[in-house]
Amino acid sequence: MALRVPTASTNLFKEGYKTLQGLEDAVIRNIQATKEMSEITRTSFGPYGRNKMVVNRLDKLFITSDAATIIQELEVVHPAAKLLVMASQQQEAEAGDGTNYVVIFASELLQKAEYLLRMGLHPSEIAQGYEMALEKAMNLLEDLVVDSVTDLRDKSQVSKVTQTSIAPKEFGYQEFLGNLVAEAVVSVMPSNTQNFNVDNIRVVKILGGNILQSAVVAGMVFPREPESTVKNVKDAKIAVYSCPFDIGQTETKGTVLLKSAKEMLKFTKDEETQMESIVSDIVKSGINVVICGSGVGDLALHYLNQNKIMVIKFPSKFELRRVCRLTGANAMARLGAPTKEEIGTVDHVLIEEIGSDRVTVFRNGKDSENHSEADSLVATIVLRGATQNYLDDVERAVDDGVNVIKALTKDSRLVAGATATEMELSHLISQYADSSSTTNQYAIRKFGEAFEIFSRTIADNCGLDGTDLVTRLVAAHYNTGNDNKNSTSSDSNNAKESDGALSEGSNANLVGPNIGINVDADNSSQGLLDSVKNKIFEPLAVKQWALRYATQAALTVLQVDQIIMAKAAGGPKAPPNKGHWDDQE
Repeated sequence: MALRVPTASTNLFKEGYKTLQGLEDAVIRNIQATKEMSEITRTSFGPYGRNKMVVNRLDKLFITSDAATIIQELEVVHPAAKLLVMASQQQEAEAGDGTNYVVIFASELLQKAEYLLRMGLHPSEIAQGYEMALEKAMNLLEDLVVDSVTDLRDKSQVSKVTQTSIAPKEFGYQEFLGNLVAEAVVSVMPSNTQNFNVDNIRVVKILGGNILQSAVVAGMVFPREPESTVKNVKDAKIAVYSCPFDIGQTETKGTVLLKSAKEMLKFTKDEETQMESIVSDIVKSGINVVICGSGVGDLALHYLNQNKIMVIKFPSKFELRRVCRLTGANAMARLGAPTKEEIGTVDHVLIEEIGSDRVTVFRNGKDSENHSEADSLVATIVLRGATQNYLDDVERAVDDGVNVIKALTKDSRLVAGATATEMELSHLISQYADSSSTTNQYAIRKFGEAFEIFSRTIADNCGLDGTDLVTRLVAAHYNTGNDNKNSTSSDSNNAKESDGALSEGSNANLVGPNIGINVDADNSSQGLLDSVKNKIFEPLAVKQWALRYATQAALTVLQVDQIIMAKAAGGPKAPPNKGHWDDQE
């Protein structure tokens, strides 16, 4: 007779802990959370993506289709969805674009994995297949390069990339805004493109007018007027002070005992003499523009006006740094005449009226009036629009365009846009899955199928039939030149069937790896175009980083088999608000 030893139940965790494990409770629940996250941002993908109206916890309103802003303001709390948010934020930091791409693709990979899990595959087998497919996709992307930017100081080459980046957010104005960004970037691009700094492209938003009245200024534009009466200075010599331009005060409180009116007049006269001496020294050093980071005293302003010196106050320390970068000045923490090394120069400082606002413009270049030919260390894009929310959204689109150029300084190669690259990857990875004889082939094939989500999403957002359009795209990418020749013969039944999807409309002859979606099509039968011929390009580096981050985020979620949640810290929750205690019902 076997001895049965009773086992006592062990309390491993403190009271209040919650554990979820198993396929349904842990894995599938996480996948559902990422799916909900993706459904929020999917409708904002592509040129006809919809705007989201987000009110954050500070009651600030955002109306945008930019996934990075939407995700940042939503304050996602689910741990699995948070992983997608972190991957998306890392994509924004690394490439400056493609945030929605990461969320959509990672979620689609997990939904494909859910099907495989229900079919009986182990998560480790799916993870291994996804890793093999990712490695293959990285190699295939190298072969799908169709163009490259050979000269980042050539406006025409730069604009073909910025237009594609801006189109999803400001469709219809992508050509105008793309050219503005290209003009600004080219004007500040250093001879060594690796040293390009995105902070050298500034954006100023001025209400009124319309977007077509936006312009590029070679130099800096500040939405404020000078404090002085001088409004226009050419060949400016600039002194920058980070301290207040006023008579210094002691750190401790003090009392001055004045026994007569003569002593009081002498005390006041000494202050005037001291300030006059400071301004006199500044004038002798050749300064005709003074910039202060703090306040300017009335007495100081009086003497500066007397000597025809322009005075501008910048409360922001960041603006002070940008002015120093533009002019070559060094900000001084002391009040007095600057040395030669501390003096900055700029060609022209003037006041301009844009709409109903007056702004201060720092222009640099041989021809200060000709914005396009002026050479500058800093360029400013002045945006016009009807509402502040609209201007904020245009600014985000411009920032994406500038950041894409930064990515091009590291890798200037381009691939076909309009989802052509994704559909070709889907086709090639499916062929790679057919060549595998292990159980990894199922995960590899699902990885390839996941690329179809981009074409389907853009088609749905454009009001086209997503299923029909994706079918036509698949047929176009599976066909080659030889298939077209063989399709005329009577015994090539398979080729005829694949051409059937393309036989209607004007897209019948569009086949090959560069075929993408025509978002301006009236129906899905005319919904294809050649991305290369239509000059729709996307940077290779943006695609590579997006695929890496999305796949790694999906694998991290997929390999979780147990969720352990501690009891939330803090005291008891406040009771719901029932109105004032003295209110009578």
